[in-house]
Amino acid sequence: MPGPAILSIVALLAAIAVSCVLPINVGLLSIAFAYLVGRGVNVGAGFPVNLFLTLVGTMFLFSLAAANGTLDQAARRSIVLARGNKGLIPVIFFLLAVVLGAAGPGGIAAAALLAPVAMAVAAELNISAFLMTLMVANGANAGTFSPIAPTGIIARDLMSRIGLAGMEWPNFWNTLLAQSAVAFAGYFALGGAGLLWEKSAAAHQNQPLPPLERRQKATLALILGLVAAVMLFRVDIGVAAFVTAAMVSLARLSDEEAALRRMPWGVILMVCGVTMLIGVMERTGGMSLFTGFLKSFTHPAYLPGVIALVTGLISVYSSSSGVVMPAFLPMVPGLGGNSLMVAYAVNVGSHLVDVSPLSTIGAMCIAAAPVHEDRSLLFRKLLIWGWSMALVGAIVCQLLFGYR
Repeated sequence: MPGPAILSIVALLAAIAVSCVLPINVGLLSIAFAYLVGRGVNVGAGFPVNLFLTLVGTMFLFSLAAANGTLDQAARRSIVLARGNKGLIPVIFFLLAVVLGAAGPGGIAAAALLAPVAMAVAAELNISAFLMTLMVANGANAGTFSPIAPTGIIARDLMSRIGLAGMEWPNFWNTLLAQSAVAFAGYFALGGAGLLWEKSAAAHQNQPLPPLERRQKATLALILGLVAAVMLFRVDIGVAAFVTAAMVSLARLSDEEAALRRMPWGVILMVCGVTMLIGVMERTGGMSLFTGFLKSFTHPAYLPGVIALVTGLISVYSSSSGVVMPAFLPMVPGLGGNSLMVAYAVNVGSHLVDVSPLSTIGAMCIAAAPVHEDRSLLFRKLLIWGWSMALVGAIVCQLLFGYR
């Protein structure tokens, strides 16, 4: 019978494969696998308690802000910045997605808030739904590695475990630049420059928005205070988020039950479950065995490009932050080469493909497309784009992070 090390590798590969083809939460499956193959090890010790608490705190706070309309109001008010210029509308939605994703809610939350508004505006102004999706999705991903956003928190935790602490801001800037370059390449390739010369009265806000309510102003002020505390005074984001969320709840600024229903519990379970299975792999020797296999057929100088390609292809069908990062970042030290550069490649390569309609963000944009839009055609375009980004990500990561 195979030993625990081999069984843990088989379990991880099986979990990734299932996440690509079946609508099953891979975190739940990973926890079950961890107990099945973790004979003789402390399975529970692999559960990432600090990561779990930090994700719950931050996501609950921004669920409260979404439940009382604060985030939606902030997004809709920003559209007037276009001042009638159609070409600026997709750019503004890109910037909104970056800001919302980076300010705390994360890429998925930013896309969920903006996609319905963006796709409705695109239909009204006759802007390509494909173009608008690229701008919203890439913008959401561009901000998602912010040190106070869920994906940034996941990356910080995983990289700290492998001796790469303190890389939060380089992670953010790397992804921001890569996603921005891809988004604006798509913008100009799909006719965005031509839209800049078009004026439309419909691009102006036709009806005045209702004024911000007292509870929305207070919620916004508390969130800004949280961001300032984390960025300027290096307050722990998990602690600060729980304290801020408690203040919002105690002041009755939002509906706590509605916020709890909005919480992405499936994503939290996914991330923590896969991380727990990786912990079992480390304890049984499976991690060393698997990284040794990968190392045997890849030259260290080309690791960034290869790892970006592999993680990108898997991310087309699976969760980047929930499956790919927890699975691959712990392997980085054993692969050889410059660990920091390889870790950057994992983060950038896995997220460049997240416009794919099989990813949560891409799927949200398709779901928000207007009734007259050919969603099957939009699906195919986004899938082709996602696949192509795996190769683009490999080239970009090799050029930026290779040969060091």
